[in-house]
Amino acid sequence: MGLKASLSLLSLTILLVFSKVVTANNITLAFQKYSKFSTMRDLFIKTKLIAAIDKYQTITVLAVSNDAISSITNRSEVELRNILMTHVILDYYDELKLQGMREKSIMLTTLYQTTGLGEQMNGFLNVSKSKGRVYFGSEVKNSPLNAEYVSTVYHNPYNLSIIQITMPIVAPGLSLAIFPPPPPYVHVAPSPTPMDASVVPAPSPMNAERAPGPAADDNSPDSAVPKTPPAPATDTPEADSPAPAPSADNEKIEAADKAKPSSSASKAGWSFDVILLLAFLASFAGF
Repeated sequence: MGLKASLSLLSLTILLVFSKVVTANNITLAFQKYSKFSTMRDLFIKTKLIAAIDKYQTITVLAVSNDAISSITNRSEVELRNILMTHVILDYYDELKLQGMREKSIMLTTLYQTTGLGEQMNGFLNVSKSKGRVYFGSEVKNSPLNAEYVSTVYHNPYNLSIIQITMPIVAPGLSLAIFPPPPPYVHVAPSPTPMDASVVPAPSPMNAERAPGPAADDNSPDSAVPKTPPAPATDTPEADSPAPAPSADNEKIEAADKAKPSSSASKAGWSFDVILLLAFLASFAGF
């Protein structure tokens, strides 16, 4: 019983290893059996996709005959690589599985989606079943489903399957060369530039700290701020300036002043009269 279990385990291991080798590494050998797909096989080799396919154990290749694939052979190598990657499905499908589809439409993941360059669902395919027929097309919105399933060319169950379709599938956005997006922009703050001393504004006298004067005993607040000497007076002779013209009212006032006796003159007249009166009284008393 132990021997039988060991032999079974060994057989299973050999089968798994052999299946892995057959799937990816011998995809070109599988194409070699069918000359009508030789152009597509050569394109897989030219675009160096064999190494990328080797990483997967379960794949399905949508093969296109030499006549049908001639419509894309004149494209650049980058464009061909993008288109061919959408013809490699990362799952196993054969005629039995396609005819047994319960859903009317299934989304399939392609090798192109693994590059990280897919946009607007162009890394996925749509397979739909209508009236007993199966059609393939891009999952991009409004893309036509016009690549019809023809037959299963080669199959190694659940590892490698090659099925023929009527025409190549060119998803929108694959006809142009697609490169990895640039790294995100990182803003780098510029280093501060040393300012020229000549353009640095001088501090305001109101805000600047008062520096101590040269003399230690000079505590006067006026010593910190120099005083501006007054401007010399300009001697302007009054004669040079014209005198104001006398008005009529001023002339009347001056005439009245001249008519009135001065107060000092009137006082002198009264003093003289008093002296004469005293002298008269004195002479009368002597008699």
